[in-house]
Amino acid sequence: MSSGDGRLDTVIRLTCGRALSLAPLPSEVDLIDGKSDGESVVAAFAEQFAVDVSRIGQHQRKQFLSALGDNAFRVAAAIFIADFVPRVWAGFEALGLGKAGHGPVVDWDHDTDPADALLNGFVPAVARMRQLDAVTTEVVRLRGATQHNCRLCKSLRDSSALQAGGSESLYSGIEDYETSTELSDRHKAALRLADAMILGTPVDREDARAHFSEREIAELLLDVVKWSVQKPLVALRIEPAPNDGELTRMRADESGAYRFGAILQA
Repeated sequence: MSSGDGRLDTVIRLTCGRALSLAPLPSEVDLIDGKSDGESVVAAFAEQFAVDVSRIGQHQRKQFLSALGDNAFRVAAAIFIADFVPRVWAGFEALGLGKAGHGPVVDWDHDTDPADALLNGFVPAVARMRQLDAVTTEVVRLRGATQHNCRLCKSLRDSSALQAGGSESLYSGIEDYETSTELSDRHKAALRLADAMILGTPVDREDARAHFSEREIAELLLDVVKWSVQKPLVALRIEPAPNDGELTRMRADESGAYRFGAILQA
């Protein structure tokens, strides 16, 4: 998918690949000459987006918005794809579940807004996967919410996970999960795998396969990507901020769309 500018796609993909020390997504246009001022602004933004989106500051954000105008969110979505597809490819390969380059040739789509494809196509499709239990899914989601400092994600609680035994006491152990006495070994294995995807820590194949089936591992990796689609919102600081102290219930329906309901606490 494209940001709408072939040269910018190349800048974004090469920048994210270097920042992650992973093979970048293929590019359609070669950069024969140097980057323009606007492309340099996007490159710096993409690098910080990949390394730690929570540390994008107001000045860098303002430069990015000034350089791109109305196309800013589409470009941020293209950055997310360049950031996370290499991560999930590397995760699948490290866990022995396949590797990139063995499917059909992928054609460029210059017309579809990648943000629309992510939010209305990819997210519901992953939400319809139900191999992984609800509490493990929620633990992984909350780990990503903290790492990316997503105000919205941190304020939500999945109703299915609450019904299956999730609680604030359990979730309080996520930050220092290795020392938690409430999180199970399975939860900790899931969090180690999530950290490998988000933070670039080593993937432990034996640890993952000791606690999860191949289908569960595949869903877990895609869950990390799904929950991380808030990164463009966080990068631009347009994710809705909750009211102080309020936690809101959410639940995915059969179509994979998320519904939001009652406030849990004030």
